[in-house]
Amino acid sequence: MDLGIKGKRALVCASSKGLGLGCAEALAAAGVDLVMNARGSEALEASADRIRAEHSVQVQTIACDVTSAEGQAQAIEAAQGVDILVTNAGGPPPGLWSDWDRDDFIKALDSNMLTPIAFMKALLPGMMDKGWGRVVNITSQSVRAPIPALGLSNAARTGLTGYVAGTARQVAPKGVTINNLLPGIHATDRADSLDGGVAAQRGISMDEARAERAATIPARRYGTREEFGAACAFLCSQNAGFIVGQNILLDGGATNLTM
Repeated sequence: MDLGIKGKRALVCASSKGLGLGCAEALAAAGVDLVMNARGSEALEASADRIRAEHSVQVQTIACDVTSAEGQAQAIEAAQGVDILVTNAGGPPPGLWSDWDRDDFIKALDSNMLTPIAFMKALLPGMMDKGWGRVVNITSQSVRAPIPALGLSNAARTGLTGYVAGTARQVAPKGVTINNLLPGIHATDRADSLDGGVAAQRGISMDEARAERAATIPARRYGTREEFGAACAFLCSQNAGFIVGQNILLDGGATNLTM
């Protein structure tokens, strides 16, 4: 399928690896020039070099922490005029409801709610002026079905979801869509971290922890970054202009919902 976005330009946050990299790769395959961001420059430059070689697109790299004011300013300056924004940031650590204090919640809100809002506020006006734009926020399946151990993520990402629900319908008349992708478990460093925690807590191996988690997913496996990236690229395409303010699960059927 021709996505119709060749020659567009996208900012993809946290895109040196994992789901962000999957989105960057899929957009590059569709002919989109990229501004890629990550905190670590080594992995970022390696991923950018590979994408340039494989897809012959322009790739600008910004090594910074987008959850900080300074990092946001750097990335936003580099991304002025982009047609596509993909927001992404690592989730807060797991724990029990009794573990977290106010500072923990503020940090989670800064990373997983206020940071994507800051990028939207900065870059949506340019898209609206052009009459075309796409925003995809990488959130979590937990906004549809809360995960007890991820209370910080549940709270922050659900707040972002509420913000998007109203904002998406305000910018849609200008040809700009905002949607959220809700990943379940994918084969990423985040999954390794969660599985490692389970393995340590229960005294089992990582392989055993992964196998137990995979058994709870109807697809009986973890997702891949390539699958996730393909879904992101479709939402950013010319074909997705009538998809507005939606929360799309990519979880292998793990979230047991009728709608």
